[in-house]
Amino acid sequence: MIAIGKVLTRASSTRGIGATAVCVVALASASHAYAQAKAPAGPGGASASAKATGPTTTDFMVDGVHVVLRQTTANDVVAANLYLLGGTRQLTPGTQGIEAMLLIASERGTRRFSKEALRALTARLGSDIVIDPAVDWSMIGARSLRDSFDSTWMVLADRVTAPRLDSTEVERVREQVLSDVSTRRDSPDALVAALADSATWQGHPYALQPLGTAESIARITLADLKAYERDQMVTSRMLLVVVGNVDRAKIEQLVHATIGKQPRGSYRWTPPPTLPTGMPSLTVAPRSLPTNYLLGYYAGPPASSSDYPALRVATAVLSGRLFSEIRSRRNLTYAVDAPFIERAASAGGLYVTTTAPDTTLALMRAEVKRLQQEEIDPSGLERLVQQFITEYFLNNETNAAQGDFIARAVLYRGSALAADRFIDELRAIRPEDVKRIARTYMRGVHFAYVGDPAQAPRRAETGF
Repeated sequence: MIAIGKVLTRASSTRGIGATAVCVVALASASHAYAQAKAPAGPGGASASAKATGPTTTDFMVDGVHVVLRQTTANDVVAANLYLLGGTRQLTPGTQGIEAMLLIASERGTRRFSKEALRALTARLGSDIVIDPAVDWSMIGARSLRDSFDSTWMVLADRVTAPRLDSTEVERVREQVLSDVSTRRDSPDALVAALADSATWQGHPYALQPLGTAESIARITLADLKAYERDQMVTSRMLLVVVGNVDRAKIEQLVHATIGKQPRGSYRWTPPPTLPTGMPSLTVAPRSLPTNYLLGYYAGPPASSSDYPALRVATAVLSGRLFSEIRSRRNLTYAVDAPFIERAASAGGLYVTTTAPDTTLALMRAEVKRLQQEEIDPSGLERLVQQFITEYFLNNETNAAQGDFIARAVLYRGSALAADRFIDELRAIRPEDVKRIARTYMRGVHFAYVGDPAQAPRRAETGF
């Protein structure tokens, strides 16, 4: 048996052991609370047969909008995440960024509120509206206190259903988005991530950019935005997850009066295609830098697969070993990781910054090979899984983050029941599973390299 190296902790925390334990117990209970069967929608409104999915969580339909409510009295914050499903699968090369641009432009005024009135209202309420365009969805969310949730929700709903789309304001938004896009690859880390992502997802919907490209943003017209809003803001694309001290009757009332009035549409969520394992590749971007940046991705399983949690754990094991060998023992880097890319179609990765790319990559190859050939120590795996669970739930303790956790359970695993299985699935992983997962997925790596071209590790094309 091979002992597991030091686990690389991705999120720093100053909490004591007691606080950590309380958080894990509380969130594990929350996971159990919302993990029951979904109820079918009744015709034309809230489902009459919707069942509570636990003591504090329900899953129901309102006028074609799928709603999951986790009612908690732990604090007075209410987080409402509205997911517009599809992400980059709703886009084409020419329309990349259109949904993000539409949501950003909605902050410049709606048919009910002027730009100034919107900003004054949210400031007075002490609330916030956030936007997060991603490859599987675009999320627009409301963050408020319980007493101001009704008014904050009206702002969010108005931005989704009735953006003003003034031509002058749209042009200002275009300039803002173009500025953001133009600086997307300014830092070495951002550049190496963009290059690795492009090489890995070539030909896949994930290859499209939720925020768009300079070319696509420049071509999107005001008429395009209005047509997209008319055709795509439909209830069949909407998943609403609310976490906070608010009851179901209130949510039904608010949805029915606002987004529930949108057209039904014909959208149906289906998982995106998984990425086939291909030949390894290397993309080099010459830069004069103090160190070199290397990042590679390989295809993982779909989120519906039993291999998904196993790869999550396998990457955590590999992260610990890379940290121990390359950073702690050899002092070849200040940053090394084996990330897990949590999407409907997953991926794993290898990342390092180093002045000795060939030596470092050879060590990474050796650790991957060791993981593929030797079973890890069961007691070490058990400790790592417990630490991973603690860290994962610490990262998901806010109401907003719990909303994302619920959404992933519903969309990636088919129902909120998956949230209840999360901890059990991780604890069920055995050493032989980690070895099998490493053999199955940790190959065909698409590397990107930013740094001294003379030091570029060309063997990366055949080393994995």
